[in-house]
Amino acid sequence: MVIKKTKSLCPQCLSVVDAEVYEDNDKIMIKKECKEHGIFDSTYWGNDELYIKASESDHKGNGITNPQTLSEKDCPMNCGVCSDHESQTILGLIDVTNRCNLKCPVCFANAAVSNRLYEPTYEEIRGMLQTLRSNKPVPAPAIQYAGGEPTVRKDLVDLIKLAKEEGFRHTQIATNGLRLARNPELAKELKEAGLNTVYLQFDGVTEEPYLKTRNKNLLATKLKAIENCRAVNLGIVLVPTIVKGINDQQIGDIIKFAVENIDIIRGVNFQPVSFAGRTPSDEVEEQRITIPDFEKLVEKQTDSQIKVEDFHPASCVTPISEFIEAIEGEEQVIFTCHPHCGAATYVFIDDDEIIPITQFVDVDKFFKLLSKSAEDIKDGGLTGKAKTIARATVGLPKTIDTSKAPESVDMKKILTSVFKERSYSALGDFHHKTLLIGCMHFMDPWNFDQDRVKRCVIHYAVPDGRIIPFCSMNAIHREEIEKKFAIPFEKGNITGERLEGKSDLPSNKT
Repeated sequence: MVIKKTKSLCPQCLSVVDAEVYEDNDKIMIKKECKEHGIFDSTYWGNDELYIKASESDHKGNGITNPQTLSEKDCPMNCGVCSDHESQTILGLIDVTNRCNLKCPVCFANAAVSNRLYEPTYEEIRGMLQTLRSNKPVPAPAIQYAGGEPTVRKDLVDLIKLAKEEGFRHTQIATNGLRLARNPELAKELKEAGLNTVYLQFDGVTEEPYLKTRNKNLLATKLKAIENCRAVNLGIVLVPTIVKGINDQQIGDIIKFAVENIDIIRGVNFQPVSFAGRTPSDEVEEQRITIPDFEKLVEKQTDSQIKVEDFHPASCVTPISEFIEAIEGEEQVIFTCHPHCGAATYVFIDDDEIIPITQFVDVDKFFKLLSKSAEDIKDGGLTGKAKTIARATVGLPKTIDTSKAPESVDMKKILTSVFKERSYSALGDFHHKTLLIGCMHFMDPWNFDQDRVKRCVIHYAVPDGRIIPFCSMNAIHREEIEKKFAIPFEKGNITGERLEGKSDLPSNKT
C-alpha cells in the first residue's frame, strides 16, 4: 500500500528522483528509480504501526522568514535553507575543523581521507554564528562545535566564549574525548568559558565496539574523560553510533551505565549508522537499524523497564513551545522536525529503578491540554488569557498519577512553577533529576526523504553564509563545502596533532 509520494536520492549518483513510501509486510519501505542506475528499494521504518503512531505528532512549522538561499532547484539541491524549508534552527552546527586524532570508518568527515583541510578561521566562525543568530523570527538558541574533532583546535575555549558573546544560550561540543581524558584542565577551561554540554562519542561498555568502529580500544579513555568532566560538573550526553552486529546488543548496558552515572550524564542519544559511499544494497538492508528496531531493543535489553510505548517522536514537545509562546506573547523556537526523524523518553531513577515519565504522566492528555490552552489564549484576549492559564494550572497536574511517580521529584510543583509563576528555572530541577534516552536516525541516500529534510531542525552553518540541513549536508554537500574552503596542507600534516607537530594515528584509513 502506497502511503505517500516524495522525492529521494539515487544512492549511486545522488540525483534527485521520484520516490514512494509504502507499507510491505508490516514494514515501511521507500522505493525510487534512477534512469541511469535502476530501482532501489530500501527500509524506511521497521514497523508500520509505530510509523502511523508517530505520524500523530506531525506538527508543521513556518520555517525561517529570512532564508539565505533561493529556491531554484529540486530540494535538497538548493541547500542552504530556502523558502521551501518548514522548520526553524533548533541546534546550529559548525564544523570547526575536519582534522581528527582518530580515523573512524563510520565518520562523516576526515581530512586524512578527503586530502583536504577544512578549518574556518576565528572570524569566519564569528560570521557563521551571526548568521545563525540572525534567523527570523527566532534566532538559533543553541550551537554545537563539531568536526573532525573540535578539541584539536587550540582556540576552542575562545570559540566557546565567542558563542556566548554572540548570544547562544546553550553551547556544546561533539568530541571523541581523547583530549578531555589526557588534559584535565581542558574540561575546567571549557566549563569556565561557558560550555554547557559535552556530546561524547560512546559506543559501548566493553572494548570490542571501539576496536571495530574506531580502530582503537578507547574505553579507558572514555571513562577518564567522564571523570575529568565530573570533577568540574560539566554535563555529558553519551552518543553511541549503533551498528548492527557490533554494538546493538549493548544498548541496554549503555543505558545502565548512564543510569549509574546520572550525576554527570544528562542523556544518551543513540544514532543508528548512516550509509555513505557506494555501499551495496544488500549490505545496507542487512545492517540497517531503524527507530522502531531501536525501541524494541531497548525494551528487550532493559527487561521492559523502558517499553516501546514509552518513546514519543521528538516533535511531540511542540505544544510546550506553543503554550509558552502564547502566555509570553513572544515567538519561541518550535520543535517541528518530521515525526519520523527521532524518538525519545525521559526516565527517572528511584532506588535504582528506572521509571519512564510516560508511566506516571498521561503524555497525550498533557500535550492536548497545552495545545487547547494555547489556542484559547490566542482567541481570548487578556481576560481569556488569565482564565486559560488558571485552568491549565489546575488541569495539568491532573495528568499526573502521583501514586506511580518517583518520590525524588515533585512534578506538580514543577508544573505550577513553570506555568503559573513563570519560573523556568524549575525546568532545570526537572532535567537534573532525569535521563533523556533518545534516538536520532539521520538519513543517507538510501532512505532519503525530501519531506523529512524540509522539516530538519539541525542546521550546519558554512562560511559562505548558507545554513544547510544536517542530512543534506552529510549526504550531498559536505564534499563541495570542504573543497570550496579547503586550506593547503602538506601530506601527513593534517592529523589531530597537527598543531603540535605529531600524530598518534596510522597513516591510512582501514
